[in-house]
Amino acid sequence: MPDPLLLVVEDDLDLATLLEYNLSRAGYNCYLSGSAEEALVQLSRKSFDLVLLDIMLPGMDGFELCRQIRQHQLYKDLPIIMVTAKGDEIDRILGFELGVDDYVIKPFSTRELNLRIRAVLKRDRRHGGKMQEILKTGGLEVDLSRHIVMLDGKELVLTLMEFKLLVALLKRKGEAQSREMLLSDVWDVDKSINTRTIDTHITRIRKKLGETGRMIKTVRGLGYKLEEHEAGNA
Repeated sequence: MPDPLLLVVEDDLDLATLLEYNLSRAGYNCYLSGSAEEALVQLSRKSFDLVLLDIMLPGMDGFELCRQIRQHQLYKDLPIIMVTAKGDEIDRILGFELGVDDYVIKPFSTRELNLRIRAVLKRDRRHGGKMQEILKTGGLEVDLSRHIVMLDGKELVLTLMEFKLLVALLKRKGEAQSREMLLSDVWDVDKSINTRTIDTHITRIRKKLGETGRMIKTVRGLGYKLEEHEAGNA
């Protein structure tokens, strides 16, 4: 298998060059982009395995680039790790809501970043994620290996985080799950963080599922659960 191909989006040339050197030694092939606009051009030309993305970029910032990647049919499943000095909770939550797979705060050690990259690539279905499992309930079918959601024979388009959240609910069908548990499982966010981001994603998933979305029940004061048979309104 060829070495993973990484796109490093970083406008600090010294840091970008250092990252390229250290990551190359760790077995990765790296391409550098100094802006979001340049990164979009690179993405259109090559098939990358992962993007390392800074937030504070000239012109379009990293959040907007992440949003565009997640909305693009060809790149929507591309793993993204944000590597940034913006470590406030609101920035981290926004990053995860946009669909990043991990969030690394500067300064960081090369060893830590390498471990984070390996963990994300290992989770990604194209690098060892040989899951053949298909989750089904009613007319809903989720193919984990192909990252496809079908509803009554028609494919649904979900963001990466919506897909992960739906899978978490399906795998524990009938079990009540707290918002904190879902944050930890899906976003890898510490359970002590108090946020309503789960509610936003549940609302979006229900809307995309239509009537089938009523299977996702609100457990008042706790979180959510998915039931195969509807039992009244959520």
